[in-house]
Amino acid sequence: MLTVGFFILPLHISASGEPDLKSKVHIVVIDAGHGGKDPGAIGSFAKEKDIALGIALKLGKYIEDSFSDVTVIYTRDQDVFIPLYDRADIANKANADLFISIHVNSSEKNYVFGTETFVMGEHKNQSNFEVAKTENNVITLEDDYSTKYEGFDPNSVESYIIFSLMQRTYLNQSVKFAGKVQDEFREKARRVDRGVLQAGFLVLWRTTMPSVLVETGFISHPDEEKYLTSDQGQEYLASSIFRAFRDYKADIENSSMFENKLVPAVATMISTQNSDTTVHAMYYKVQVFSSKAELEANDTSLRKYTDIEFFTSGNWYKYAVGRYLNYQEASESLKKIREGYPDAFIIAVDKGKIIPLVEAKQILK
Repeated sequence: MLTVGFFILPLHISASGEPDLKSKVHIVVIDAGHGGKDPGAIGSFAKEKDIALGIALKLGKYIEDSFSDVTVIYTRDQDVFIPLYDRADIANKANADLFISIHVNSSEKNYVFGTETFVMGEHKNQSNFEVAKTENNVITLEDDYSTKYEGFDPNSVESYIIFSLMQRTYLNQSVKFAGKVQDEFREKARRVDRGVLQAGFLVLWRTTMPSVLVETGFISHPDEEKYLTSDQGQEYLASSIFRAFRDYKADIENSSMFENKLVPAVATMISTQNSDTTVHAMYYKVQVFSSKAELEANDTSLRKYTDIEFFTSGNWYKYAVGRYLNYQEASESLKKIREGYPDAFIIAVDKGKIIPLVEAKQILK
């Protein structure tokens, strides 16, 4: 047990004495925020608890249908109230490899919209603090919460000071997954990307595995409320989180899973232009499609493009075209490429591996 301030945080330690980082993803806990007597954020006609549950169940089914080696555990699968303390305990007792908490945002300004994914950390600005306060205030609905949470006050800045130490062990893995979620929201679900953020969430603080809290949109925005409550909207959001999970799992379980290779059909052409065909600098490409079968060397599907590469992820081959040194250049090319490949999207590559776009932006900074 690691004691910090007035809280006690369980921390898994390996035989070497170092914190036990996750190297597999076989157990995932999906947490539908709020529930029962706690409606969460309330829109003009909808409640956060119902939207969160709908997305959580769809996400769980996607994972269960696609991965026989993954066990999905729900903190709730119906409209019941689950204390924050118990949500984290469910994940800890299951020795989960990933914790995903699904929520819906709200703002007094009804023109604010978009998605954002939080990881545990010290909030850097007032808006992050307000989101954390809103989500943490649920503890006031719990019996004797001041004793259970040992004096924690969700409205006190001082109570959040120690949060900068929490979840540090799993911060990098949490940020990696969060970045993939936001990439999918932006590129596939076509949602506004408000970024990967840090704030002090109680439900994330008590978990002993990589953990994220996903704000899937603003219920206070009229159009986004309609989207969040629609079956299609929830399917898009759930499938986006699923794709992020799929790629994160492959990344974690085999660090060399994303292997950079030149398509044989154009390898000779590129090598005459550049004797070093292995790219070592960070750059952008446009992924045009995925296939479970590798293209033949004489395949004409991508003949009109140059700098074609594929990346392997499990049984999938991901084909990407172009090579751009900045995001703006990639975005301009994306518009043209989508005329032939409507589902194309931008990816970032660093040292031969696909990395989250948010990580690429940090590298460039």
